[in-house]
Amino acid sequence: MRDVLRFEWVRLRTIRSTWWLIGSGLLLNTAVAMLLALATRHEPLDARIVSDVVTAGGASFPLPLLAVFLAVIGIFATGHDYRYHTIQPTLAAIPQRARLLVGKVIVVGGVAVLVTAGSVVLNIAAGLVWWDRFPDLTSPPLGEVLPGYLLLSLLWSVVGTALGQLFRGVPAPLVAILVVPLVVEQLVLRLSFVPSLDWLAPAVKFLPFTAGQQLISYAGEASGGDATEVHMLARWPSATVLAAFAAAALAAALALFRHRDA
Repeated sequence: MRDVLRFEWVRLRTIRSTWWLIGSGLLLNTAVAMLLALATRHEPLDARIVSDVVTAGGASFPLPLLAVFLAVIGIFATGHDYRYHTIQPTLAAIPQRARLLVGKVIVVGGVAVLVTAGSVVLNIAAGLVWWDRFPDLTSPPLGEVLPGYLLLSLLWSVVGTALGQLFRGVPAPLVAILVVPLVVEQLVLRLSFVPSLDWLAPAVKFLPFTAGQQLISYAGEASGGDATEVHMLARWPSATVLAAFAAAALAAALALFRHRDA
């Protein structure tokens, strides 16, 4: 496994798209954090403001901005092998397919956690431009939001890596990683408010990406009145929904990877 991890790490860090995606994600996240800090500069600094700034919007957005870029890195980690026909020499060097895919997940996931931690530092620095003091990051619920943010990015990166392997390419996973949370899940959520379709409401809590947003929610619930009306699960139970989806996608990718031709 050590050789697999070394191989994947060298491959990941020598691809220019990796650094472009990381840089773009950090830049966008920091810009959003600074705008949020600027917009709330006249309000008393409390845990809600700090939570939104540190996570660049928290659960107010339908998807976490930085995590999307990290998921794309995962998609490229597996999808590029098929796009550029490098899967054959890769399997010639590392014929253990399960070990190869697990190694990709570990390396991409590790990068995702490190980049997210760096983003938290940059977002706090952006907030301190307008804040008069350093916030207490251990005060509730920040003590749960911050590790939740790291876990959310990790799970998104795993989903991206699994989808790239599952579809054996790049375009389809890119479409899926954006369309599912932004279109499909939001459509189900909005339709659940229609009286004749209120039977959809219990299913909203099990939409994986919507549930994942609970990890960075200030109250551990979806923003606004949606959480009350659809009865979202709490922070950590919601995390299991996204984790189960990531595990299922990874298991399906591994099963097909083992039985399909390269």
